[in-house]
Amino acid sequence: MSPPQRHDGEEEASQRRTAALLGLIVVLLLAIAGIVLVRELGKKARLEDCLMSGRTNCMPIAAPLAR
Repeated sequence: MSPPQRHDGEEEASQRRTAALLGLIVVLLLAIAGIVLVRELGKKARLEDCLMSGRTNCMPIAAPLAR
């Protein structure tokens, strides 16, 4: 009777590790999405602050390379 119980315990531990790994992956993805969102909102806020202060040259213009 001992081996089946040990096998069940190993299987249960394996399932817990898999669930913990999936949870970690979800948390990392949410953290990365949060960082990207904060950066994008920061860029938009700086642009809006520039425009609200009355400036007209808030967005950088890419000049073509001279040959």
